[in-house]
Amino acid sequence: MTLPFPIDEYRQRQSRFSEKIKSDSIVIIPTNDPSIRSNDVHFPFRANSYMLYLCGWEEAGAFLVISKHSDNWESTLFVTPRDTKKEIWEGIRIGVEGAVDWPVDYAESIEDLEKILAPKIDNCSRVYSIAGVSKRLDKFLSDYPNTTDPRPALDSMRRIKSSNEIDHMSIAADIASKAHTIAMKKSKPGMGEWQIQSFIEGMFTEAGSETSFQSIVGSGDNATVLHYNSNNSITKEGDLILVDAGCEIHGYASDITRTWPISGKFSEAQKEIYEIVLTAELEGIRACIAGSNWSSMHQATSKVIAQGLIDLGILNCPLDEALGGEELDGPFRNYFMHGTGHFLGLDVHDVGGGRQGDDQEPPI
Repeated sequence: MTLPFPIDEYRQRQSRFSEKIKSDSIVIIPTNDPSIRSNDVHFPFRANSYMLYLCGWEEAGAFLVISKHSDNWESTLFVTPRDTKKEIWEGIRIGVEGAVDWPVDYAESIEDLEKILAPKIDNCSRVYSIAGVSKRLDKFLSDYPNTTDPRPALDSMRRIKSSNEIDHMSIAADIASKAHTIAMKKSKPGMGEWQIQSFIEGMFTEAGSETSFQSIVGSGDNATVLHYNSNNSITKEGDLILVDAGCEIHGYASDITRTWPISGKFSEAQKEIYEIVLTAELEGIRACIAGSNWSSMHQATSKVIAQGLIDLGILNCPLDEALGGEELDGPFRNYFMHGTGHFLGLDVHDVGGGRQGDDQEPPI
């Protein structure tokens, strides 16, 4: 495990975050608990995104604690200690000794977590923590019911990416783009959806990345299921293939969806629909400019799709009626039921608002 960014960048994040919280406070950021796949087999571990953002720690069994008194703050990283017997089976741990080189002031063993935290909490006026991530922390904090969620403050920071973060996301996007291109070239009728999935995810692995979400490879009717992920059908001549897949580098995600004809050529009906969607995408991109509201992208794409459905005779009504006014809830929604775009970063559906149904509409 190595830090993807300079130590100064993490320390600056911690400093900016400390400015957003009350004095005489303590913040406890847990990483994710490991998840069991079956019996004694675990799913691959993925660290909590807030842990990655604030200190870059990727190992399981860790807690980042930030204490603020007056205008001074300090950070302590609690980690799993070295254990020779377990390391023989599971791999070398960085341990407390190695964690002191991370972007924190102090490193401690998680075996001492409660013993060290209890007096700190008793001497502060406010506790910030994220519930539902660590069973151990939830149990410990059950004696301190008045905790505050730090995510609103952190989310406003995470929404604006540094140049280093953008570089990592660009690498992830390039890898995902190459993977989709490989799948387009290799796919042919009679293949299983899982085989096309293997072309894509094989490229992810070859490039040293990981999947950022479960890949969607849908053929024929399966392509109309928004979050289809069985990927177990055989493709047929004339099918369209929809692939929604992305990878991540040090937690920073890409997410690309593309549709193509398995036979290599669109039918006339498929081409008509594809051209509408492509035009809508380009209009959405043109609407995505600094200073615009987030909804401007969805308004642009919705107008193109609604008009396209009218032109094809699928909808028989004026454009305004098809759109449904400012709420954009007209009959075109029977064919375009999701929103347009989402934030991307340490989460594939990243924090900061902007998704359909969110209370807030962030500016671009």
